[in-house]
Amino acid sequence: MSPTRPKQKPLRPSNDGLLGLREKNKLEKLRRIKSAARKLFIQRGFDDTTTREIAQLAGVGIGTVFTYADNKRDLLFLIANEDLADVTEKAEAAIRDDAPCLQNLITVFRHHYELFGRQPLLSRLMLREMTFYDSGRQAAEFQAIRERVIRLVGRVIKMAIDRQTVHSSEDADFIGWVAFSIFQVELRRWLMSKKLDVEAGVDALQRALKLFMQGVTPAKTRQR
Repeated sequence: MSPTRPKQKPLRPSNDGLLGLREKNKLEKLRRIKSAARKLFIQRGFDDTTTREIAQLAGVGIGTVFTYADNKRDLLFLIANEDLADVTEKAEAAIRDDAPCLQNLITVFRHHYELFGRQPLLSRLMLREMTFYDSGRQAAEFQAIRERVIRLVGRVIKMAIDRQTVHSSEDADFIGWVAFSIFQVELRRWLMSKKLDVEAGVDALQRALKLFMQGVTPAKTRQR
């Protein structure tokens, strides 16, 4: 019987807090892949860029690219997921217990408008490609971030219900999902504009959310 091969220890930073050489190399390759994909998607367009071209520009083998992404769509979300996770974390930190519900909702969504406004070409691509995006190495993380935002919006609604500043017979999470859906539609409409004005986009979203929060009252029946 051949001797049992010892288990390989997981890579860990050294005692002085520095990453090991192998970890550094992996991070550097990942950085170059992201940079190359971002550059080519913007310069040549998503449809005209090939995975092989991204690998060549990054200076890595195409097999290395496929360790991080199953396909070109995955590469797009490899870029996007990090930015989306970061902006979601900032949005979570920005909501206030004492703020009105609508103000907290706008605070959450404004962070996303600002992110998409900084990189409109990639943002339009991402919104186009996210439809039915449920398979691939990056899909699970993207869906997890999306659900995290929806839960955050639901939490904002729950805070307002608990303070009795809003009332509904519906569940807070469902109300949050409807508010998130309005945000998605308004965001897409805004990104179609030739000139992206964050304030104009946020104002339009606020108007839509305000109508949603206040509801539409039935017209009084005219008396004969």
